[in-house]
Amino acid sequence: MALTTQDRSTAGPSQDTKDVIPVLDLSPLNEAAPDPSAVEALSGDLRRALTEVGFFFIVNHGVPWAMVEGIFNSARELHALPQPTKDSIPMGKLIGGYLGMGGGTSYASDIAGEVRKPNQNEAFFCHRHGYHTDNQFPPIDGFAARCEAYIDQLIALGGRLLPVLAQSLDLPHGWFVPDFDKPSVTLRMSHYPPMDYSDNEWGLAPHTDSSVFTFLPANEVPGLEIRPAGHDWIKPPQLAESYLVNSGDMLKRWTNGVYLSTAHRARNPTDGERYAAPFFYGARDDAVVAPAPTTVSNEAPARWEPITYGDYQRWFLNRNYENVTGEKVGKFET
Repeated sequence: MALTTQDRSTAGPSQDTKDVIPVLDLSPLNEAAPDPSAVEALSGDLRRALTEVGFFFIVNHGVPWAMVEGIFNSARELHALPQPTKDSIPMGKLIGGYLGMGGGTSYASDIAGEVRKPNQNEAFFCHRHGYHTDNQFPPIDGFAARCEAYIDQLIALGGRLLPVLAQSLDLPHGWFVPDFDKPSVTLRMSHYPPMDYSDNEWGLAPHTDSSVFTFLPANEVPGLEIRPAGHDWIKPPQLAESYLVNSGDMLKRWTNGVYLSTAHRARNPTDGERYAAPFFYGARDDAVVAPAPTTVSNEAPARWEPITYGDYQRWFLNRNYENVTGEKVGKFET
């Protein structure tokens, strides 16, 4: 028997809280000449969010919400296409495209547990910069243009956060900028159909992200759960026209573990369709990720050897999508 919507949403160890995830107002960054005191306060809020939770909401972010709605509509259009049409634009080792249901498994994150099952979602990946060379778009009028325009907006949003990120680490405001002149980014349009999940089966199994930041636009259909330190799995509250942002493995390594890469997971808890559009923001492919100088000391020596951003991303892709890339890789210390 299928679970009801209410049963689905309460199944599993989770709690609902509105007090854990901080909300950052980016209004000061939208000014032509931001008030230094406001930016300093914002950087302090960012540091607390990334050392205590690893997730935060942003409001007044400057991205027109009509564009976000357009991306969700595009995701619905794409996933409504006939299966042979979607299969004709496959994601590849170097190109963006479609990944079918169960096409990936969360091997890159040990927190997924010992029993690994394919993730029960289908997705379209659109890349820019990094080691990816091209994208295969579906035959939908205006689809590619909408994706590219949205990516422009999110790259600009990530760029506005870089000086705040640097200040939060007591670094010069421009410290990260040279490594993000051609940021490696990916827009993922995911579809989670309604289904009954078996044991240890997820729409997206517990994992951490490989990027610097992930921007997840507010979603009218719930399904995401996060596990901050000191908490069981919690459901982020709904916050209209916001982005829920989390730091990923690369920012954790760049800050010598000072900033978190927090576990999260997703299922469709309803009897309807669920779509999501996370945007993964990272550094240029050849950027060397080594602990920032303000995060290393005699008491806190460097935890990881330097690695280029692209090398880590390639490992992450091969680890989770071996059936797509054809390359099998082992574990990597994260």
